[in-house]
Amino acid sequence: MNKKIVLTVVFTAFCALASAQETSWSLSRCIETGLQNTIEIKIRQLEIKRTEKSQNSVLNRMLPTVDLNGQQGYIFGSTIDPATNARVSSNFQSDNFYLNARTNLIDFGAFANAQKDKINIAQAKAEKEVIENEYKLQILESYYQALYTQELSKIQKEQFVQATFNLDRVTKEVAIGSKPQSDLYDMQLSFSEEENRNLETEQLYAIKKMELFQLMNVSDAGLSDAIVLESYFNERATEDLDQGIYNPKIKLAELQYENSLKSIRVERAFNLPVLSAYYGFSSFYYKTLNQMNSNTDAFFTQLEANKSQQIAMQLTIPVFNGFRNTKKISASKIESEKSKLVIEQTKQLLNNQIELENQNKRNYTEFQDKLNKKQSYAKASLATTQAKFESGKVEAVLYSSVKNQFISAEYEVLKNNLQLQYIDLKINLLKNNSL
Repeated sequence: MNKKIVLTVVFTAFCALASAQETSWSLSRCIETGLQNTIEIKIRQLEIKRTEKSQNSVLNRMLPTVDLNGQQGYIFGSTIDPATNARVSSNFQSDNFYLNARTNLIDFGAFANAQKDKINIAQAKAEKEVIENEYKLQILESYYQALYTQELSKIQKEQFVQATFNLDRVTKEVAIGSKPQSDLYDMQLSFSEEENRNLETEQLYAIKKMELFQLMNVSDAGLSDAIVLESYFNERATEDLDQGIYNPKIKLAELQYENSLKSIRVERAFNLPVLSAYYGFSSFYYKTLNQMNSNTDAFFTQLEANKSQQIAMQLTIPVFNGFRNTKKISASKIESEKSKLVIEQTKQLLNNQIELENQNKRNYTEFQDKLNKKQSYAKASLATTQAKFESGKVEAVLYSSVKNQFISAEYEVLKNNLQLQYIDLKINLLKNNSL
């Protein structure tokens, strides 16, 4: 009977291991999948494309605007004929055509707006990087919450195999009369508690996995039931990176400040002169209505005879506009000062967060040795108690208590190691936006 149980457990573990290898999800894979599926990041990518399409270069802004206008009009009335001094009918039809072209040869606003457009594109890309960084941090936290629960479930399942073996053993000993019935009741109670605890952990693990896959926008529920998470091991993750902070939030704040400076230049450009060039071409057709003896030239003949052209240069110098533009410049300067303070605020918040995480790292590192000692004591205690329990020297209740202490100590060591790994990765994301 015992051999069958052992073989069954080994076979189940082997199948689970094979399944885990086929469906394992690493932290990098989760982040890559999430970045591809997240709608918010797709929206930001479209915003970058929209900003790029709306950009106008200096040359594009200096290209002339050309428009063609046509007008047809009628005049009905009467007038005095000088020859006869009598009032005669005066009804006319006129068709006018205009072709106009205008361009700014010198426009400081075009240069300022072209520079501002370039910053707008860089700012849109930085906003996308900020969203990606925040999303990576969310994935990291959700991933390790699921990983904590997964590793706890593994520990409990390993101990549950031993609990099943002990229950089977006590059941046989009670059946042959070598142990009292009370020992079986105690062992059944302990087994039931472990079984319920395992079920609770498995249910929590399923929820954490579901939350992780929902965060990645992966809707395959069957896949989330079969996945196994992998611990992230990277030597660089355990090193202290002191090369500086390259968080996209700082980059975005700096671009916003630079953009505010360009806004001041745009407002100031309204106070500067603009030199424009103008070209105009026009012609018209004229016809008298309701006069039988009217001698009117043909349409195209008149257009050819009546055409005229105009070339002009215009210099516009702003003189006074009620100080409205001055107020806009002052408001833009205030906005620029705000943007500059936002840079300092962003750096301060990131430094505080990184400093806090470094302190947590030091705390977990200091606590690691004590947890390792506790685990070794719990392991030794469990080994001696297991031997005493098998020889009938201790009760099942005491054995269950010692085993629970060992499970707790083993999980505390594991969780502390994962916490250190989690903090290292979080610091790397905060500093460099990469694992």
